[in-house]
Amino acid sequence: MIETVTADLKVRIFADGADKRGILDLYRNPLIQGFTTNPTLMRQVGIADYEAFARDILAEIPDRPFSLEVFSDDFGEMGRQARKLAALGSNVYVKIPITNTLGESCGPLVRQLTKDGIKLNVTALMTLEQVRCMTAALAGSPSAYISVFAGRVADAGIDPLPIMRESLAIMRAEPQLELIWASPREIFNLVQADQIGCHIITVTHDLLKKLPSLGRDLTEFSLDTVKMFHRDALTAGYKL
Repeated sequence: MIETVTADLKVRIFADGADKRGILDLYRNPLIQGFTTNPTLMRQVGIADYEAFARDILAEIPDRPFSLEVFSDDFGEMGRQARKLAALGSNVYVKIPITNTLGESCGPLVRQLTKDGIKLNVTALMTLEQVRCMTAALAGSPSAYISVFAGRVADAGIDPLPIMRESLAIMRAEPQLELIWASPREIFNLVQADQIGCHIITVTHDLLKKLPSLGRDLTEFSLDTVKMFHRDALTAGYKL
């Protein structure tokens, strides 16, 4: 069933993580069409040498889009890091945050890197004004991504669907741009992203483990849940 359901999906699935073994396992899965990571995910798995990790993983994955993020808060240094990362492979998309930590727009830097022909993934967007700003900054760019953190929008108690739909409409003026549904919280977000015509969704390794549930018969799913509760109670040796 999972193969049938996923074969009908138009949205592309990018795996989001920094665990090398997990990344390489997913590289063998044809459903995974690209990869993203960030400094937070890298720190969580204990990566100490950023450049060594980047070179190592790109040597293993030279033929699918791979997004690597700058980490400086200074625009000049961001630009230097972006050029260094871009030089590591033709499949690299350099992640540039929407602002620095002072809230200052990275738009001017994005425009300059775009002129230099660097493929970008502008990240951490959450508002339509940010999407408009970055669409303008990326005008005439090579292939580039705009990552809207729909999951975090939902965490704020706001329905992300209208924002994602309008983002697609704004970005149509620049057809080389693709919208990423970032930070999904459940597999249903993959279905939602597909239904509205979103180009890409980033999914963490843990969430990808739920993909086999996609398209399951709900009566069967219910019975399996009952069996799980019963099995775990027996295994625990509970008595009343």
